This record gives sequence, structure tokens and C-alpha cells, in this order.
Amino acid sequence: RMGAINPEAQREFEEVKERFQFLTEQVADLHKAERDVHAVIEELDTIMEREFIRTFEAVAIEFKQIFTRLFGGGSARLVLTNPDDMTDTGIDIEARLPGRRSQGLSLLSGGERSLTATALVFSLLKISPTPFCVFDEVDAMLDEANVGRFRELLRELSQNTQFVVVTHNRNTVQAADVIYGVTMGRDTASQVLSLKLDEVSKLVE
Repeated sequence: RMGAINPEAQREFEEVKERFQFLTEQVADLHKAERDVHAVIEELDTIMEREFIRTFEAVAIEFKQIFTRLFGGGSARLVLTNPDDMTDTGIDIEARLPGRRSQGLSLLSGGERSLTATALVFSLLKISPTPFCVFDEVDAMLDEANVGRFRELLRELSQNTQFVVVTHNRNTVQAADVIYGVTMGRDTASQVLSLKLDEVSKLVE
């Protein structure tokens, strides 16, 4: 009544059963790997949040001091835009220039914004020095007094970081150890000249 007998049915059943067990184990391994990855992500999130807060607080302290030095007074602070969610927070700057009320970065002039940004970069370098740092005409809109304070901090931080500064300001150039200049030769091709300032006295003699 059941029809013809399939003599291969038992073998096919064993093959499918073995395949099913293999796939079941693979799925279980994937679920375990997923749980492990989520655990690592949570651990990394915790470490990153802790390190971010630690670094932020250290940079904020340095930023206050360096801002005051660069501006010759006033005060500034770094604030978190969303302190309740560190994974989605931003950082804002509130500044009070000497003799003025507290205001946001967008209300500052070009030179004031440039000097504020420089204060932030210097603060980061104080906390975590890098091998070298490139400044491209950050002093272009600064007056003489601000350039002098900028130069002092540049010399101070150059103990741990090598600075490459693109500038047209003669006061900033005085802080350099080596000067590179680009000029046009007689054949209208660009030429690069270099001069070590500690050798200037020898050349003059």
C-alpha cells in the first residue's frame, strides 16, 4: 500500500541528519560569536567613554590657561553639547575676551577665532604631544602682541613637538630654528632656500 521501497532512504536520512547537526552547531557558534562581539563593543564603549572624559577634562584645564595666556587675559571653557550621551556629544567653546562678555565662537572675529583654535591645538599638544605639527598661516590675522604670545608658546611646546609653520610674519619667523624660503630664480623656476638661524652669526662674521 505504501508503494515501492526506497533502499537509499536510510542513507539519505543519515546524511541529512549529519548536515542538520553541522548547521545547528554553526548557528550556535555564530550566536556565541555575536554575544562575544557585543560584549567587546560594550567594553570598548566603556573604555572609550572613560578615556574621553579623562582627556576632555585634562584638555579643558589646559585650554583655560593657554587661552588666557594667548589673549593676555579673559577666560574660556570647553563644554559638552550632550553630557548625558557621550557617544553622541559634541564640544563647544565659550569664550570671554578681556573686557567683553562671554560669547560663542561664532561671534568672534577671524583673528580671535584663529587664536582660540590655536589655544585648543596647543592644549591638545600639551596633553598628548605629537612628533610634529603643521601650522598654515594661523598668525595671518593676529596683531603684534598676540603674535608675541603665540611665539612664546610655540617655543615652549617645541621641546616635545616639531612645528612646521607656514608664515609671512617676521615675528613668528624669529621663533624658528630653520627657515625655508621659496623664490623665483632667473630662469623663472622656483628655488628653495634654507637657513639655520644658529649659523647666522657665523655667516655675518
